[in-house]
Amino acid sequence: MLVRTKIVTGAVVSIAAGALLGFGLPAQAAGPAQAADRAQAADSVQAPVKAPAAVPAPPTLTATLARSYDTFDANQGVAVDKKYFYAVNNSTITKHDRATGKPLLQFVGDADGPITHMDSAAVVGDKLYAATSNYSTYPEKSSVEVFDTRTMRHLDTFSFGIYRGSLTWLDRHDGAWWAGFANYDIVGSGQTEPYGKTDNTQIVKMNDKFAVEQSWTLPQAILDRVRPMSNSGGSWGPDGRLWLTGHDLGEAYVMSIPAESSDLTWDATVTLPDVEGQAIAWDRSAKKPTLWAIKRTTKQVLDFNVPYSAVKTPDTKQWKVVGPGHFQ
Repeated sequence: MLVRTKIVTGAVVSIAAGALLGFGLPAQAAGPAQAADRAQAADSVQAPVKAPAAVPAPPTLTATLARSYDTFDANQGVAVDKKYFYAVNNSTITKHDRATGKPLLQFVGDADGPITHMDSAAVVGDKLYAATSNYSTYPEKSSVEVFDTRTMRHLDTFSFGIYRGSLTWLDRHDGAWWAGFANYDIVGSGQTEPYGKTDNTQIVKMNDKFAVEQSWTLPQAILDRVRPMSNSGGSWGPDGRLWLTGHDLGEAYVMSIPAESSDLTWDATVTLPDVEGQAIAWDRSAKKPTLWAIKRTTKQVLDFNVPYSAVKTPDTKQWKVVGPGHFQ
């Protein structure tokens, strides 16, 4: 009954307003078209929409440095396996001995070659998969470049062409490929529009042939933290959560797949001292997994102990089922 009262009142207001503007007709002169307009106006009057409750910020934890390595080209990110780590630069990847930090082999792309901007890499088996883009050339093109971890020779490629943005990271988890396609608010040299716009950044799940099966967006609060840049790194942790980093800040965002809707769920933030964003990699080969990152201003590779077991799963359910007498 209350709803009907509001609708009738709204209709009267609409009719009166129309009359004042010179468009109203006396009730006896109203034709079918005017009656339909009035009915549509009445139907459009609804109860005010309640603003969603503010989502509390997730907890912040801090990682501790376990070891650092001095390198000469850790500019984009790092990959790691049981015996080696791999410093990633735009067109080079250097294989280092984990025990000593000594550089052993290096892939070097030609100066005028097609590999110009490798953003990160991940070790899967005896292969190294590098997320590659043409940043900051427009339009955005991306590919996966594959290397032999033993010889550092280039083995294969998979091209996305012009797709969802710039491919910045790739990882293997739960029988699928996962990746980040970054977009940016910055306006590139010679361009007049933003490089894809940060809000269009996407996280995707892909099958063995790199065909996208699902995609997610990032919470607005994270997008606002990383803009005008975007999501630069991603790696699945031992806690079954996806750890993401931006381009500049020394922090990782601990994410999980949402129970509903499209935004990933932000479970926690972990501070990474001395890290300046860029790509990360979980070392899943050790009994005690550690998180690897870089400090690009000093070209250092950093290995962290992370309190991942302290991250709690928040209760994010935002729905209920009601019965008679409680319908809304």
